Amino acid sequence: MKLLAVVTAAVVGLSPGVAMAGDRGGLQKGLDDVVAASAVGALAEVRDGQRVWRGSSGVAEVETTKAVPVGARVRVGSITKTFVATVVLQLVDEGWLRLDDSVEHWLPGVVPNGSRITVRQLLNHTSGLFDYKDTLPMPPSQEFLDTRWRTWTASELIQRAVAEPPTFEPPGSSYAYSNTNYLLIGEIIKKATGHTYGDQIERRLIRPLGLHGTSVPGTSPRIRGPHPHGYIRTEQGLLDYTELNPSLFGASGEMISTTADLNTFFAALLGGQLLPLRFLNEMKTPGTKDGTYGLGLSWHDTSCGARVYGNDGDALAYQAYSFSTADTHRQITVAVTPNFTNNPDVPVNALIDKAICS
Repeated sequence: MKLLAVVTAAVVGLSPGVAMAGDRGGLQKGLDDVVAASAVGALAEVRDGQRVWRGSSGVAEVETTKAVPVGARVRVGSITKTFVATVVLQLVDEGWLRLDDSVEHWLPGVVPNGSRITVRQLLNHTSGLFDYKDTLPMPPSQEFLDTRWRTWTASELIQRAVAEPPTFEPPGSSYAYSNTNYLLIGEIIKKATGHTYGDQIERRLIRPLGLHGTSVPGTSPRIRGPHPHGYIRTEQGLLDYTELNPSLFGASGEMISTTADLNTFFAALLGGQLLPLRFLNEMKTPGTKDGTYGLGLSWHDTSCGARVYGNDGDALAYQAYSFSTADTHRQITVAVTPNFTNNPDVPVNALIDKAICS
């Protein structure tokens, strides 16, 4: 496909002449419900054909009345995995690597039994590898707070994970979500191409699609541009955790983006502008029977029976959700700064239903 065609098709939903949709189906109320139930602040962008609705609710910073900017940048957690998986499938299409290559082939000696685990199994979470996240201290412990500015390497996080027994064996026999899988994928991208996954995401996705609010921050702790503050719960209450060293997440979840950029990315991906159809179909194929996670892409059925594809992500102080119908006609991306009184998944899923089904 021609690059110009990709860019034009991807950004048309945000062109200056696009109509701004009214509050169809009570979208603002749905966003207000998210904040009332579980968040300091929230923002969303909904696309319905050529119409776009954007809104925000709550506050950008506790103990202030600052509104959440509708164009704010947020940490998007595991939505990073969809970007990483897209890069991998582009590399497969170009002959750099194969989905059935073993981990051992690319990273000799890094993973016990790596000869039995494939790139495909890393992408769809059927490797059985232990999740490195479960080896780390978590809020509200002081040990967690003490690591806020630490730079983690993928290698040391992977070693923490593989020191633990697999969650199941043999690889491919079951499904267990593990962030370790994508740290390994990031290392394989670098080994295959000589460039980091961040460089590849920037070159292949961010720049061609004009995702000006999207970045792979590496070790930079700041969120540049307008953004709501994010918080974690401690014994003393909410602690501002907007800034941290995102190497903790790495290829499994370090990216920063906006609701508009994520809708643009998923429109391009699901619209067939980033991958040949056979690889898009691979993304939509679950790793296990009746599963709902393929190669970096997840899905669920809404209350009206419409299936939506996308991903969600948890980055400690931020949570993000981005889903689209298969034809990309209807899309919604929601970002939340949780207050930890309740799980935001329930009111966010209700908002997704409003956007897709109303």
